[in-house]
This record gives sequence, structure tokens and C-alpha cells, in this order.
Amino acid sequence: MKLEIEKSIRETFPETNKLSQAISYALLSGGKRIRPLIVHYIGEALGFNLPVMDAALAVEFFHTASLIADDLPCMDNDVLRRGKKAVHEVYGETVALLASYALISEAFKKIEENGRKMAGAGTGFSEKAFEAVTIALEQASHSAGIKGAVLGQYYDLFGATEEKLTEELLERVIYLKTGTLFEGSFVLGWVFGGGEFSKLDQVKKLARHFGFAFQVRDDLKDVSQDDSKDDSKESLNFALFVGRDLARERFHLEISKCFSLLKDLPINQLKLHSLLTELAQGV
Repeated sequence: MKLEIEKSIRETFPETNKLSQAISYALLSGGKRIRPLIVHYIGEALGFNLPVMDAALAVEFFHTASLIADDLPCMDNDVLRRGKKAVHEVYGETVALLASYALISEAFKKIEENGRKMAGAGTGFSEKAFEAVTIALEQASHSAGIKGAVLGQYYDLFGATEEKLTEELLERVIYLKTGTLFEGSFVLGWVFGGGEFSKLDQVKKLARHFGFAFQVRDDLKDVSQDDSKDDSKESLNFALFVGRDLARERFHLEISKCFSLLKDLPINQLKLHSLLTELAQGV
């Protein structure tokens, strides 16, 4: 499935100019594709064999747009991303910013395209397609906007200067920056995969616990690196703040909640169960 996602990315952004080259560079510079894979896993688990590739691309585009913006000199000022030069280091800040804009707008377009494909999938799904698109657009706007990743980046930059750094603040930032985009993956996979809308609250809870576990796992891997940074800004690394042992305990608690919530969803749980098991390995 990962190869199919890569192929679809290349087809969406053929390299015709410097801007499209920058977009392709950002999208194809590595990454496990965990967010679009979740969309596909949920779509498959529901068993209706509905097309969800466009929705999967949408969540990857939102995610990549956020990474490009986060790396800019006016933000986190990172020169490397996944072991390669950040987009602004290769193509300049102006092109990087435009690439981020382009990915966000294309992501919304992909949601609309997935809705049209769902509407044409046969009896029963044409009626659900309009509401699926409405829910997906609302979720995407929340995940990528002022109540999601944008606010999370603001807190990441300024939160510890505006209010005392606490565990509560760290949890808020993790939900906003990481959890909301994972929430988008779970929700888009569910609605475009044909899931019952009445189960969305449970799906969102699963996504929130997954996103928190995912971020704590990353923070545990990065704790030594973040601790060595000579920086005036306090680190927002959860494991560094609460300690490795407590962070591991919290990670396994979140994974346990994921398994519990997954058990109650009317889906084939095999791939999602494997994903959670893989995530928990070595922590």
C-alpha cells in the first residue's frame, strides 16, 4: 500500500516548475506514511471496499504542509528534515511557504474528489457521500486550523513564555500538533470507508490516544537530543519534562486505551491491531 501512496503522490504533483519540484521534494523525502496508511487500514477494516486514496493523500498533504512551515527560520528554524535539507534550505523560504499553501489547498480538493468517488460507488453510498464530505471538511479544518495544528505550533513557539510550562500544557500541545492530524486520518478513513457516523466519537477517542502515544514514543527517542539543545526556549519534550519512566508508563496506558477502544468498533481489527503492536515494540 505504501508504494501505491507514493505513486499517487507523484501523479498528483508532476515536477513542471520549481514550486512543484519543492512540493515533490517535501512529499518524497522519506517518512513512514503512517497517516495515509491509517486511512487505508480503516477503510479496509470496514469491509465495503470503498476508494479512500484521495482521503489518504489529503491527510499526508496537510501533514507535509505543517512540516514545511514548522522548519522555516521564523518558526523552528530547522535545516534538516528526515536527514535531508529542509525545503527552505533547498528552494528558499518563499517557495517553501508557497509549497505549504499549495499542499493545504490540494488537500481540501482531494477530500472533495474522494466524496465524488464515494457517491459513484453504488447504491447506499451516494446518499452518505455528501455527509461524509461535510464531516471530513469540518474535521480537516479543525485539524489543520486555528483550533488544531496552527494553534499547536503557536503554543510550541510561545506557550512556555505566555504561561508556566506544565504537564497540562504539554498534553495540550501534543493534542493540537500531533493528535488532531491523526484524528483527521482516523475520521477520514472512517467516513469515506463507509463507517457509521454514530461511531465517530469513539473513533476520535481512539485517534487521540493513538496520537498521544505516538508523540510520547517520539519524545522518548529524542530525549537526549532535546536535553542537549542550547536554547532559550524550554523543551516541550514530554519525556524530558516528566522523566523517561513516567513517560513510558503513560505511553503504555495510551496504547492500552487504544486496544480497548478498537475492540468495541465493528471492524476487522487485524491491521490496526498490528499497527498498535508495532508502535509499542521497544518502548
